[in-house]
Amino acid sequence: MTAPNPFSLAGKVAMVTGASRGIGAAVASALAQAGAAVALLGRDVGALADTQATLSALGCTVMHAAADVGVHSSIEQAFAEVIRSMSRIDILVNNAGVEQPCASLDVTEALWDRIVDTNLKGAFFCAQAAARRMVNGGSIVNVCSLTSEVGVAGAAPYGASKSGLAGLTRTLATEWAANDIRVNGIGPGYFRTALTEPFYQDEQWRRAMLEKIPQRRFGRLDDLGGAAVFLCSEAAAYITGQILYIDGGYLAAL
Repeated sequence: MTAPNPFSLAGKVAMVTGASRGIGAAVASALAQAGAAVALLGRDVGALADTQATLSALGCTVMHAAADVGVHSSIEQAFAEVIRSMSRIDILVNNAGVEQPCASLDVTEALWDRIVDTNLKGAFFCAQAAARRMVNGGSIVNVCSLTSEVGVAGAAPYGASKSGLAGLTRTLATEWAANDIRVNGIGPGYFRTALTEPFYQDEQWRRAMLEKIPQRRFGRLDDLGGAAVFLCSEAAAYITGQILYIDGGYLAAL
């Protein structure tokens, strides 16, 4: 008799915010290929449809719903749509995020609100909406950042939001453990995505940063999927309140 695969997500329903491209799409693909039915959430409906088509072609069960996580009513509408389509939610990956590098003395209230409302407030209310629907327990994974741990010049709102997300992860893990809901985080290091592309246009920055990464390479999107699947699976049943950094050894070398 074959033992059950503790990493399988078969029979689970997962939601991924910011799933139209980049890290969100990569994590959604990994969850789907591990057996989960996946709901893709994001603002760019066209890009969500493209990601859905790619996963559907692999034989995965997938849907998409428009959602701006910075707007509470949009979160509720998206969750209601997913429940109508898939009946339940077992997994949430809070990936939606925005960034706009800006010197701290030049940060406006509007810029602060746009970044923090998406990255932190949105993550909290998505987690709350998911937890209210996880009647048989579940797993929430928040996508944190190296700025959850270290300061980066020109990223005050972003760093504040991601540091807050790390604290939120620990708080919710403590509070919701009694409901069999685990809350963890993954902290991507330096990955080249549409969000971070402005940094990679600077050749001097790229060379200097590679010198700080022990593995001497930037992250690839497929480096993230296994960690997300692990934290959402029964293999991580006794893990909550933790943040797993996927950074090629960057933080260890500081």
